[in-house]
Amino acid sequence: MMASKWKTVREGLVGASIMALSLITPFLNRRRRYWGATDAEIQRTLPGDDLIPHPKWQYTNAITIEAHITNVWPWLVQIGQGRGGFYSYEWLENLIGCDIHNANQIIQEFQHLEIGDSVRLHPEMPGYPVAIVEPGRVIVLNADTRTGPTPVPGGTKSEDYYVSTWVFFLDKLEEQKTRLISRLRSDYNPRMRNKLLYGPCLVEPISTAMQRKMLLGIKQRVEAAGTRLVTA
Repeated sequence: MMASKWKTVREGLVGASIMALSLITPFLNRRRRYWGATDAEIQRTLPGDDLIPHPKWQYTNAITIEAHITNVWPWLVQIGQGRGGFYSYEWLENLIGCDIHNANQIIQEFQHLEIGDSVRLHPEMPGYPVAIVEPGRVIVLNADTRTGPTPVPGGTKSEDYYVSTWVFFLDKLEEQKTRLISRLRSDYNPRMRNKLLYGPCLVEPISTAMQRKMLLGIKQRVEAAGTRLVTA
């Protein structure tokens, strides 16, 4: 138990170091934004792109997983706070009260998502609504403060807004090889405060580091399980 806890802390410290380094190396942001993705994947239209046709900024990351697509999906569909976690820097997430517990097994009760369900990032914040879900293929999360339960703090839904999509797309390459592509797109009212809160200067170094770790975490779990589904 203690060994596992210290491993989580060590990983978190590594993640914090990566984020700090990213903050002082903005000239490397393109490498981070498109980590793992091919030029074709960067240019590819993914489900949900039409929800934000003209984003202020975006990033696309990808990873190859040595497993059949049906063995990847169960790990992906259970993501979320209070569910299977995000397979990322759990210790860092919990420093800000996210109460994340990354699963190392398939959790049967979290194997079903429907349009309108919410995937939470934090227990005290509204979740990311599920806009599109195609089992075995794609999940699109879409947050929009203009239609959601709460506006941007300090503003109204019409004058201050933030919209984002978070896409997870599975592409079968071979029988035992799957490509996992993830894309985040953001749009917001172009006020200075919004640029600071939601723009790439602060958000990109943190979110790309978290997402890279997430994709690696999914890959590690899927490949470790092999063709057997480890369930709880």
